[in-house]
Amino acid sequence: MKNAVKVLQISFTYIGTVVGAGFATGQEILQFFTKYGKWGVLTIILATILFIWLGTKMMLLANKIKATSYEDLNRSLFGNTIGRWLSLFTLIVLIGVNSVMLAGAGSVFTEHLGFYYQTGLVVTIVSTYLLLGRGIKGVMQLNSIVVPMMLILSLTIIFNTMGSPDAAHFVTLTTDKSFLATWASPLMYTAFNLSMAQAVLVPIGSHTKSRKVIIWGGVLGGAGVGFMLMAGHFALSAYMPGIVQYEIPMGNIAEQLGTAVQLIYILLIFMEIFSTFVADIYGVTLQLKQYINISPKIISIFILLLCYLTSQFGFSSLLAVLYPTFGLFSLLWAVMLAVYKPKKT
Repeated sequence: MKNAVKVLQISFTYIGTVVGAGFATGQEILQFFTKYGKWGVLTIILATILFIWLGTKMMLLANKIKATSYEDLNRSLFGNTIGRWLSLFTLIVLIGVNSVMLAGAGSVFTEHLGFYYQTGLVVTIVSTYLLLGRGIKGVMQLNSIVVPMMLILSLTIIFNTMGSPDAAHFVTLTTDKSFLATWASPLMYTAFNLSMAQAVLVPIGSHTKSRKVIIWGGVLGGAGVGFMLMAGHFALSAYMPGIVQYEIPMGNIAEQLGTAVQLIYILLIFMEIFSTFVADIYGVTLQLKQYINISPKIISIFILLLCYLTSQFGFSSLLAVLYPTFGLFSLLWAVMLAVYKPKKT
C-alpha cells in the first residue's frame, strides 16, 4: 500500500509538471496536435509512448547516479564540459518557460476572474515562495490533490463533447500541414516537455529508493499525460476552427458547461500553472545551489523576481517565440537520453 501511494504521487507529479500553462489552457494542444486534424490522434499516441519510455528512463538514470540536480544528469549524457554548458542553457530555458507560466497565471486572472494582470503574477509569486520551503515532498503533495481533480474534469469535458454535433471532428478534421511537420510536432512537443520536466523528475528519481516504484510511476504518469492530451484534442477538435481565437480555449469550452464548472476549471488551470511553476523553481534553485553558496531562499527570491520581469510581455507572444526555439535544443537532449546506455557497475 505504501508503494502504491508513492507510485501515484510520482505519476501525479509527472502529469502535473507537464500539464502547465500552455497545456492546461489548451494552447499547447492546439499548436502541437489539434491543428494537424485527424492525424492528431496518432501523433498523441506516439507522444504518449515517448513520455512513458523516456520519462521513466530519466528517473531511473537519476536514481542510478544519485543526481543532486538535472546538471548531474546532463553530465552523464554529454560529459562534464558539454553537460555543464547545456545545464546553463537549460537554466535559461527554464527561467523563460517559468516566465510563460507566470504570464499564464496573469492571463487567467485577467480573462476569467476580472482581476488585474499584475494581481495574478503577485499571488503566484508569493504563494510559490511560501511553498518552496517544503521541497519535493510539497510539490508531490500539491500534485496529488490537483491532478486527480484535473483528470475528473477531463472526463466531464469528454462526456459533454460526446453530445456535440461535431464530436467526430477529431477523426475527420482536415489539415493543410505537411507530413514532415505533422510527425515532427509530437517529437518536438515530447522532447521539450521532458527536457523541462527534468528539473522535477531528476530529484524524484534520486529520492525514490525502489526502482519498481519509479517504473510504475513513470508508466502511469506518461499514460496520464497521453490521456489528458487526447481528452483536450477531442474537445478542441469539436470547436475548430473558431476556438483558436481564444487566449484560453479550454476555459471557453468549460464556460459552456455552466458557471460552477467554469469556475472550478479556471481554478484548476491556475493550480496546474502554479504546481508546475513551484516545481520548476525548486529544480532551478537546486541547480544554482551547486554553484552559489548562499541560502536557497535568496536564490529562489532572485529567480522569482527575474521571472516577474520577463513575464511582462504577455502569454501568447512568449509561447510563440520560446517554444519552437527551445524545442530544437530539447530534441537533441531527448535523442541523447534515448540512446544513452549507463555504464555497468
